[in-house]
Amino acid sequence: MTRHIVGRIGFYTLIALLMAFFTVPLLWLAAAPFTSDPTYEVSLPDFTFTNFQAILEHPYALGSLYNSLLLAVGTAVLVVLLAALAAYALSRVRMPGRDALLYALLLLSSIITGTAAMVPLFQLAVELNLIDSQLGLILILTGGLLPAAIFMLKDFMDSTPKSYEESARVFGASPLQIVGHVVVPLVRPGLATIGVWAIANVWGNFLMPYLLLSDIEKQPGAVIMFTLYTEGGQANLPLLSTFGLLYSVPVVLMYLFVSKKYGFRFHGGIKR
Repeated sequence: MTRHIVGRIGFYTLIALLMAFFTVPLLWLAAAPFTSDPTYEVSLPDFTFTNFQAILEHPYALGSLYNSLLLAVGTAVLVVLLAALAAYALSRVRMPGRDALLYALLLLSSIITGTAAMVPLFQLAVELNLIDSQLGLILILTGGLLPAAIFMLKDFMDSTPKSYEESARVFGASPLQIVGHVVVPLVRPGLATIGVWAIANVWGNFLMPYLLLSDIEKQPGAVIMFTLYTEGGQANLPLLSTFGLLYSVPVVLMYLFVSKKYGFRFHGGIKR
């Protein structure tokens, strides 16, 4: 009995420490933007809005948030569209080496990350005249996310009933009509998952935009945040905390919206 009580106390103590480890930075992020002179310690704010005024006056802060939104949404749309078509084809078409090809793509995309591939990607962008192009950056980010997206979405496609497609085919539906009107409604939770995952990956991506976008007016928030430091490398805490809060809000709102709509409770490709 004593051992059980001690074990429970230890368990709840560990959970409390883990919660504090993740909660304290969030409390600082919520309080520091409303403090006139924030420090690295969590303290009660004095509810000033001077830091937000300074961010509004920053020449590139709000524009970088728009750039982040453009890159994230553009990449997510391409990833979802191409991954859905590829996953459907891999799920329905029987061909030799299909599973091996899928696992090879996933393995290579995991091993050859953006850091390892930045030199050939930069050279490719130079050859294709895609340096300082947001469209070029979207294409490169899409290529990096597609293998894992196809792998994840194929499981949703495999679990959709083929009888629905056969019925639509009997009534004369074309393959694209079957995908658009039969398959997509069944795998919407999976598409939402891939979309949120793609946006989250692009939203926090620093390396590729930093390498491929030299025009500061085209750079996303992840790169502009790097400039909110003094020449000596000290963080400008009022601006950095305020911009960090604004930078986090769109992703949190997106997560809450999708979580409320789909609940992130998936059983194959169909929500129950």
